[in-house]
Amino acid sequence: MPDLLLADIGSTFTKVCRVDAENSRLIATAASPTTVSTDVMDGLERACRGVGADLEGSDHMRLLACSSAAGGLRIAAVGLVPSLTAKAAEMAALGAGAKVVGVFPFLLTHDDMSRLERLAPDLILLSGGTDGGDTEHIVANAQTLAGAFTHIPLVVAGNRAAHDRLSTILRAWNGPVRMTANVMPELGRLDLEPARTCIRELFLERIVVAKGMGRVRVRADLLLPTPDSVMRSLSALRATWATTSGEEDCLLVVDVGGATTDVYSYGWGRPASPDIVYRGLPEPLEKRTVEADLGVRYTLASLVEQMDSEAVARDGGLTTAQLEQWVSTATGDTARLPASPVEQAADTVLAQAACHLAVTRHCGNLEEVWTPQGRVLIQQGKDLTEAAVVAGTGGPAAHDTPPGAVPRAAVRRPGDAGLLPRNPRIVIDRGYILWALGLLVAADLPGCATALAANHLVHA
Repeated sequence: MPDLLLADIGSTFTKVCRVDAENSRLIATAASPTTVSTDVMDGLERACRGVGADLEGSDHMRLLACSSAAGGLRIAAVGLVPSLTAKAAEMAALGAGAKVVGVFPFLLTHDDMSRLERLAPDLILLSGGTDGGDTEHIVANAQTLAGAFTHIPLVVAGNRAAHDRLSTILRAWNGPVRMTANVMPELGRLDLEPARTCIRELFLERIVVAKGMGRVRVRADLLLPTPDSVMRSLSALRATWATTSGEEDCLLVVDVGGATTDVYSYGWGRPASPDIVYRGLPEPLEKRTVEADLGVRYTLASLVEQMDSEAVARDGGLTTAQLEQWVSTATGDTARLPASPVEQAADTVLAQAACHLAVTRHCGNLEEVWTPQGRVLIQQGKDLTEAAVVAGTGGPAAHDTPPGAVPRAAVRRPGDAGLLPRNPRIVIDRGYILWALGLLVAADLPGCATALAANHLVHA
């Protein structure tokens, strides 16, 4: 079998891995600045030459690619009730690898439409109502959208009883329209995968072309949003390190970045005891959350506002003044890398703070409630206390000191209210290849992905 070329075309850098799939061996890796302003193929070809491949002259070599260039796939989710259908729509979008730029519950208002115009999403996901339930809200929102946004791709994933009326309203929609299964067909039950599939299809058909990636799509055998590929990599982690083959064995991946912190989990995270009552929207088996206010460069000021600076400095063996100095430096120069042990310690401890806050938001929590019948424990969200693995990926995790410090911040601490992992195996993606493992899984090469995970992800 010829070697494979795996590429991640990011907003800043394009990474390439050359893999001998037959022998499950990583041959070489290389990176080049992404040439978004000209043609992303220029940067991709340079990165391929870095692994000894001529992209245009290597027709025998398969190319599998993922991309988050130009900010990835930006979606606005329009739904009915904030805690139900609007939240389900957001889960579907995030699970497909998208960046949710806005969630609009209830009826769209004039202010909502103005905000939508400013956001300029790549795609709108329209939901609302359980099957056979309310149809008026989703129909009214479709009519409002049809008056202004017919050029934007649309996925309709709401009450199926409204499909006939929606088809009539959307007949004049200029952009592609996909009508699919309801993200919440009945109260308390989610069906996210049909909407995710439609989002991925539109990413391929429309979005990548609009961002100058048409040539990549033609050349690649497979093209996915990068977060979607990272989500798929969790199956390789499960095959390598999970303690059981069941869905109850949870795993977590944390990606701390300059602007956001992404958290991925696999597992239902159901209540650990029959005495615990679950409340709220059920959680999907595969979940992704994006914390747009927790980054270690572009959103560092927001992170600092939410953390205890004195405690964070103390955790890093720093004075508050040393931590504040690095915050000022990194905020003023977002491309700046740590140049001293003090700066490295500050950078790591800030990434730890972002990791802990993001995982706390991702996980569920337990609340003690007293009723006439006595004490009751109420769970909302996923219980990830028994997660078998926490993996850290991205720049801060790859270069933290000591190794494993950033993903280890996902572990539950005394006093934490959230259902965070208690005693997981800590794994570090030192070579930043989780995205590549996901591409191999998507290409039906799970054995190769599992072998690379075992050989190239470091157990801290």
